[in-house]
Amino acid sequence: MTNSAVATYTDLLPRPQPVGIFPMPAGYLLIGDGPGHDEVRRLLLEGKRPSAFPTSLRWYEHALDGDLSAAAAGLAGDDLITLANRFVLDPDRDLLRRLRAEAGGALAAHVEMVAFVVGLVLDPPDPERTDNELAAMAHAAVATLALERKDIDTAAGSLEEAARLAMPISRALAGQLLGQLANVQLDDGGTKRAQTTFQAAIDCLAGTDLKVSEAELHVSCGAMYQEMSEAAPRLLKTAIDHYHAALQLVDLETSPDSYGIANANLGLAYLTMPMNEASDLLRVGIAVQALREALKVFNPETHLDRWSSTQLNLANALVYMPSTHQAENIAEAVGLYEAVLQHRDRHRDPHGRARVLANQGNALAHLGVFDEAKLRLHEARMIFEEFDEHEMIRSVRGVLDEIAKQESLVRTDNE
Repeated sequence: MTNSAVATYTDLLPRPQPVGIFPMPAGYLLIGDGPGHDEVRRLLLEGKRPSAFPTSLRWYEHALDGDLSAAAAGLAGDDLITLANRFVLDPDRDLLRRLRAEAGGALAAHVEMVAFVVGLVLDPPDPERTDNELAAMAHAAVATLALERKDIDTAAGSLEEAARLAMPISRALAGQLLGQLANVQLDDGGTKRAQTTFQAAIDCLAGTDLKVSEAELHVSCGAMYQEMSEAAPRLLKTAIDHYHAALQLVDLETSPDSYGIANANLGLAYLTMPMNEASDLLRVGIAVQALREALKVFNPETHLDRWSSTQLNLANALVYMPSTHQAENIAEAVGLYEAVLQHRDRHRDPHGRARVLANQGNALAHLGVFDEAKLRLHEARMIFEEFDEHEMIRSVRGVLDEIAKQESLVRTDNE
């Protein structure tokens, strides 16, 4: 449908609409005309939540709060915009048929986009049927299908066009779309493009109330730089800056996953940085604190892989952290290793189990619990030998040799 055809529905659907900015399903709701509605739309388009809503938009406020029952109960009337909003909150095929029969122009295109997102139709809407922010959302839907089909080029092109259309209307929407584009570029190996796009997305969301989305971008960007730092160590500082920025935006309550990942990655980044001066050892303490915060989020039932890696990083840090309570720290590390071993089966993950056993054996040796240490180290060595991991075999033998020397000294002293 041409833009002129879309324009015939201007009175029905005030434009622009704050779609795609806030999380689902509120992000797909439409706001019709009414007293104070223009100001609400303006603020939402800026990515800001109004401090107060007019009575006629309390249902929208409930939707933003996640109270969908109250939002649905507050939708009064039988006009097409209200019907479209009911469809967003409770997708129904009968309602979809009615909307298809009665709605036209931009509203019809929006309904088709929602129907695709909720899985009632298989194909995304044609972006040419609408314009501006609604066309941007249609392009984003096209990108979603392209990603499902592993068509990275189409997905990236659609998201780029979506962001271009959104930018003059809502920087907040453009920021969300650019964030999606950056992740697609990163998955495709385009780190240089992703760096630029991530920063553009972060700039668009700065100053908005979309703190969780902004934090997620910082975490993703930090993870990108952290991986790149393996080849260019100077980039580790940039990764750390992004994690700190994320932790300024969210906490354990507002976004537990982002909070946990930012802390876990931050802890590992500090442990990875070279220790050139005595003062650098303070970073180990900061790393330990960050890893403990991450473990408030991760547990074996909900985040097994992240929990395991965070437990191991914390245990390794405790073993080598300078402290007047070093024995207590190492004993805690032994317990952390043991907890991970309960989830590292020799048949399903032999390499992972062997590495944990080697680390635990080393920690037990530090405590002077030599018999237990040797049991762990011998099991680790057997697994490493099975897979011809010669470097790890040498490492384990080195610890066993050191234990043998210590035991010999003890015997000599006793004699």
